[in-house]
Amino acid sequence: MSEEIVREVQVSFKKFYHDAGFPKEVRRRILEAAVRAPQDWHSASVRAAFAGGDENLQCTAVFCMQFIEGFDQQIIEALESENPDIRYEALLAAGHWELAKAWPTIARLVADPDIDKTMLLAAIDAAANIGLPESVTLLEKLLYSDDEDIVDAAHEALGMLEGDEFDNTIDEEG
Repeated sequence: MSEEIVREVQVSFKKFYHDAGFPKEVRRRILEAAVRAPQDWHSASVRAAFAGGDENLQCTAVFCMQFIEGFDQQIIEALESENPDIRYEALLAAGHWELAKAWPTIARLVADPDIDKTMLLAAIDAAANIGLPESVTLLEKLLYSDDEDIVDAAHEALGMLEGDEFDNTIDEEG
């Protein structure tokens, strides 16, 4: 697409998102698409969606926080949400921004034996992206999981944390 068409799409996104006559679901999807090329209006829209009290809009807002800086406190808050979709998006955002303040919650989720697999995989990825040394011990425990996807995610995360030398040690051991 040409730059002119991209600009026209961005202008249309802003216009349609702010038009209350559009269905809420359409407006949510517009915001989710629009934030991939951040604009000035996005931060205020994301803040309003997060604060509005509607869980679907909050989920969209937290998804958008992966693409827009300045939402550390909201991401931390969203990690404690009872809504698993919001918590999942918060894990992705925390990992993307390497949010060390999120570590206690991420560590708790990685260690939770009853956690949903999709949530665990997102927590593993966030732990690797944040990259704190204490995550190594926690992630090493997952190498003994019966679930191959979890073992693979733990290997990948540990490889990110420790580099090629650690990958070679893991391969030699098992």
